[in-house]
Amino acid sequence: MIDFWVGLFAAAGIAALLFLSLRVSSQTTLPASNSYELIANFENVGGLKVRAPVKSAGVLVGRVSSITLDTERYVARVKLDMDSRYHFSKDASAEILTSGLLGEQYIGVTSGADSKMLATGNSFTITSSAIVLEQLISRVLFNKAETAGEQKSEQK
Repeated sequence: MIDFWVGLFAAAGIAALLFLSLRVSSQTTLPASNSYELIANFENVGGLKVRAPVKSAGVLVGRVSSITLDTERYVARVKLDMDSRYHFSKDASAEILTSGLLGEQYIGVTSGADSKMLATGNSFTITSSAIVLEQLISRVLFNKAETAGEQKSEQK
């Protein structure tokens, strides 16, 4: 009888580990029948990954389904599977944000004021690309060097 309880305890432990690993890796999915697809084009997606969350006001409203390169415009084309409970106006904006300083990247959607709603296959017209930390640091350094050079030339 004790073997049965040990086996049951081990099975429950394995199920708990499987559940936790799926939650940590964000592998939960939206049901395919309850979602619609939107498209957002970004100049730079940074470290955004497929299956990354799409949030509005901090609430999960969808997932990134694919990231491809549009070879005509050379921008990243991101397809989003949106939960059908949430609809956004045609002037809604999408931006790539980061959870915390070094956290995962996700897409934040801010709704607009237009009464018409985005439908399956529509694109966000207002997007904001990811901030790449290396580019931000280099801009600060170049600006510092430029202002230091201008100050030296004014002193002469």
